[in-house]
Amino acid sequence: MSEQRQERKREEAASSGPSEGKWARKALYALLIVAAFGGAYYLGNRNQHKYDGFARCLKDRGLVMYGAYWCPHCQDQKKMFAASFEYVPYIECGVQGDTRGVQQVCKDAGIKHFPTWQFPPTGERAERVFELDALSDRSGCPLP
Repeated sequence: MSEQRQERKREEAASSGPSEGKWARKALYALLIVAAFGGAYYLGNRNQHKYDGFARCLKDRGLVMYGAYWCPHCQDQKKMFAASFEYVPYIECGVQGDTRGVQQVCKDAGIKHFPTWQFPPTGERAERVFELDALSDRSGCPLP
């Protein structure tokens, strides 16, 4: 009886060995694929958020950008910041559904053209698209 048992154990070991190796290999490949996609996402996302610190500095210094969703120049300004624009101090003046309507807060501030940047402490305004290095010069915020 023990000889038969030993024979069965040998058969089980022979049949389970290669399949366990296959699963381990598949798991390793899956892990490598996930790591590669994660690395690519991180590198791409990091590049999109290149100006986070710069945008936060603008906010800390009190700069404000007034713009409208329908304004092509405002879109150009937003593209310069890429994903970092979420940190830019921005006031939306456009009224949804009205391509020329202006929010009351912008009327009260006397905003007539877009984009308009307001610089503290004097409240000086500039009605144009700024290159990021020009904003850096005017605000004192360093670019990355």
